[in-house]
Amino acid sequence: MESTEKLTDTNAILAYLYETFPLCFIAEGETKPLKIGLFQDLAERLADDSKVSKTQLRVALRRYTSSWRYLKSVKTGAQRVNLDGEPCGELEQEHIDHAQAMLKESQEKAKAKRAAQAPKPAAKKAPKKVTTPQRPKTERPVKPAPKAAPVINYVQAQLTDLTKKQRVNVKLGMTPVAGVITDINKEDIHVQLDSGLTIKVRAEHILL
Repeated sequence: MESTEKLTDTNAILAYLYETFPLCFIAEGETKPLKIGLFQDLAERLADDSKVSKTQLRVALRRYTSSWRYLKSVKTGAQRVNLDGEPCGELEQEHIDHAQAMLKESQEKAKAKRAAQAPKPAAKKAPKKVTTPQRPKTERPVKPAPKAAPVINYVQAQLTDLTKKQRVNVKLGMTPVAGVITDINKEDIHVQLDSGLTIKVRAEHILL
């Protein structure tokens, strides 16, 4: 049974939209341009859904449409889609130009941020002239290098590896979301995410 707890995390709301409208909101890979005015359709369709509010939906929709993979999908020849994935007409050139400008600006900001965070090389000092014999230097003990943070290497799960109450990670968008398996029905795996949302996925979407 799905939890009726209200969703507040934007990632959890996006995961809910991926599950509820899979032909409109694409969790992985290339997306599809959305119908103009889709927010109103979305608000009406989920008007009786206690999990999300209009404000939360607006924030989640803004994050989805400002992502690089969405902006890249706004291109010549692409068709807008409604909540059911049905075509709603081709894109206008001004919308394509606007999306490409936003993408370029976002990528340039990310590049500048990475450059600002990169360590600056130390300035080289000119070697000093030695006029007197140098005393032999005493060797200082070498400090061990700090241990690097552990890197999580996820492993693609096999259906035979999965059991009820097992903690797993579900591939939703760019970042895996943690949860617990609540039921296994043939190839359908029911997972309750830590956010409280329960989703149904296949084994190929689960990481261990």
